[in-house]
Amino acid sequence: MIELERHDDVFVLTMTEGENRWNTTFTRAWAKALDEIEASEGPAALVTTSANEKFFSNGLDLDWLSADDPGHPGGDREAFGPEFMSVMGRTITLSVPTVAAVNGHTFGAGFMSALCHDVRLMREDRGFLCANELQIGMTVPIPEIALFRHKIPAPAFHETIMLAKRWTAPDAVAAGIVEAALPLDQLRDAAITRAAELAPLAANRKNYAWQKEAIYGENAALNGPHGAAHMLKSYKG
Repeated sequence: MIELERHDDVFVLTMTEGENRWNTTFTRAWAKALDEIEASEGPAALVTTSANEKFFSNGLDLDWLSADDPGHPGGDREAFGPEFMSVMGRTITLSVPTVAAVNGHTFGAGFMSALCHDVRLMREDRGFLCANELQIGMTVPIPEIALFRHKIPAPAFHETIMLAKRWTAPDAVAAGIVEAALPLDQLRDAAITRAAELAPLAANRKNYAWQKEAIYGENAALNGPHGAAHMLKSYKG
């Protein structure tokens, strides 16, 4: 379901559950991988990718969500919302740099998970990024809207949230959603190389985590009621 390995300073998290749809069991496996990364020390970075060449993550596990089976392997439906959102919050504030190697279709919750990374590289010839909630009769939750607003430049944000645009890799690069588009046979190695370049930033995990919290956490600078000039003039150290 989730495999985690380490190559020198780079952790590689590989999703191995077919289309890698999100349910409670999948969420808890992801959380366990985060536990291991957070328990490590020193310079490090994370690469996330998929074993399936067609799908990075195809979003919410709709079959599980609608199944009338309390013993479904997808796990506890009632626990899913809070646990999934918490894991996404942990990912976006992880105390090491993170790189998503987006090797295939990435929809809904899968798109969220990719956006929670610091850097995204994408397969150039196949796969879409899409927030498809409106297309499947759902709405985009407020925390997800906030995440997308942080990570996606306007007007691409509007196209993503309100128009359910399907972003190809070249378009996503042009819009500033993805850093680079690469051939599939180069994507994983390029992501590991990029992560290795960034790993020294996490030599002091406390500092790196603080910086992310300052951007994305409670009372984050980007969400604050005051402008940068006020904060600069009022700074007390």
